Amino acid sequence: MKNVKTPTSRSYHEFLIESLKNREEAAGYIEVVLEEGGDQPILLRKAIRNVVESCAKSDRLSDSAKQLHEKFDKMLTESNASEIYTFIELLDKLGFRVAICADDDE
Repeated sequence: MKNVKTPTSRSYHEFLIESLKNREEAAGYIEVVLEEGGDQPILLRKAIRNVVESCAKSDRLSDSAKQLHEKFDKMLTESNASEIYTFIELLDKLGFRVAICADDDE
């Protein structure tokens, strides 16, 4: 019998990071996490980390953005993102929703 090497599929994480290079995809990804992830605040940290990773691989991540991400990640860790999700919930009760969109200037 011949040795046949079957190709391995790329991981979901690699696929996700590649798809998040599209700024509209990244915006939608963050928006869904904000709308649906209130009961799992770690999702927001992971989503932001994934978007930052995709920006880094696209050479769109400045040093100041890296520093802001580190600061924001620390804040999310300490508060468990409670302020953000409380704000989202309040807006929902008031009949509003948060929308994330890509900046046209980029």
